[in-house]
Amino acid sequence: MTKILRFFFLPLILACLLSQCASNKAKPYDFPRGVDTTNKTIEYQSKKIYSIPQLGLHADNRFDGARLNGFSKTEDGGVRVDIKPENTPINPSAYYAFKIWSDDPQEIVVELNYLHGRHRYYPKLSKDGKVWSQINSANFWMATDTINAYLRLNLTSDTLWVAAQELNTSEDVKKWCLEKAQHPDVNFSIKGKSKLGRDLIYFEIGKGDPYKKEAIIILSRQHPPEVTGYLAMQAFINGILEDTPIANAFREKFRILVFPLMNPDGVDLGHWRHNSGGVDLNRDWAFYNQAEVKQVADYFAQTLKKNKNSVILGLDFHSTARDVFYTMTDETPSKIKGFKDYWLQGIQDAFPGYTPARDAPSGPLTPTSKNWFAIQYEADAVTYEIGDETPRDFILIKGRVSAYEMMKLLVLRE
Repeated sequence: MTKILRFFFLPLILACLLSQCASNKAKPYDFPRGVDTTNKTIEYQSKKIYSIPQLGLHADNRFDGARLNGFSKTEDGGVRVDIKPENTPINPSAYYAFKIWSDDPQEIVVELNYLHGRHRYYPKLSKDGKVWSQINSANFWMATDTINAYLRLNLTSDTLWVAAQELNTSEDVKKWCLEKAQHPDVNFSIKGKSKLGRDLIYFEIGKGDPYKKEAIIILSRQHPPEVTGYLAMQAFINGILEDTPIANAFREKFRILVFPLMNPDGVDLGHWRHNSGGVDLNRDWAFYNQAEVKQVADYFAQTLKKNKNSVILGLDFHSTARDVFYTMTDETPSKIKGFKDYWLQGIQDAFPGYTPARDAPSGPLTPTSKNWFAIQYEADAVTYEIGDETPRDFILIKGRVSAYEMMKLLVLRE
């Protein structure tokens, strides 16, 4: 009798277990405009001090976030800095970051020579890699073909940092997250490893037991150089953590899940766009071929099911030429009727005369995180884009205002 029971019930038990395991994984979805996100070969930089003895000049890329592939003297006595991407094909928005100094004080013209790309980011300068300012416009100009760019630098033996955007490495992000974790409503943890073994940093915001609370998902830095989006995300989180009646009520009512650095390898390797698997992570939200996206998506599947959370909103912070919100079309299912329209209008009204806060809706055609939020959870989904050169003080204000307007809508809704 025991053998008969085993014969009939063992396969059933195994099937149930397999079904349970499968339900703890993110569901794949074949988007209409699919993208191949299997691993691609990347080219690593040669990390070293580059020198031009004739000019007494030196450049260095031996730090996290650096991007420098060549350093040579030009025919007219200037310097050419070669900037190559991690692999191709790739979005042609070239990223660069290096240190430069001179044995003796001198003025030098530096050409940013982009291979497989074109100029996007206005140069930032720093004496310590922490405090940054834009180069004076009189010392910067574009090549006639608008691909390469030129900088006039006054160099000494003191190191000058030159970068496309302010550096915010994986260590910088972790330090910021640990500071936020001092707040009683923040729980910090590591939810996996990147392809090269860097931490996938995570923190969660909320008061008390998250069981059956509605959830909001926040992502940032899928694309390494998109620092302004990351700065907006920081300001947004700071708004959520304020000691105000609306923020306190929001943290009481909702569960907020945050991955502030989706692509730690790409950030620390100074990549233009991709992770160490040579892939744009914001095109991998269909079959989860990349370790970073797979672990994050599976974590959402597991923890949201376990705590019976309904995701109502997904936000992914990015950077582009100017401020814009990429949203879903009105035909896309949503759990919060009219949310995006009221939210964007609230942000717009907070800044009279501010016009770049435009709405650019689209359907779920490509495997981006925005579309994944909508397909997986029928959540309102927004790619929150900040301009590359949007003033940093305005980014901080806009991020906090955006958080306030979101919290007000969600807390007070019926």
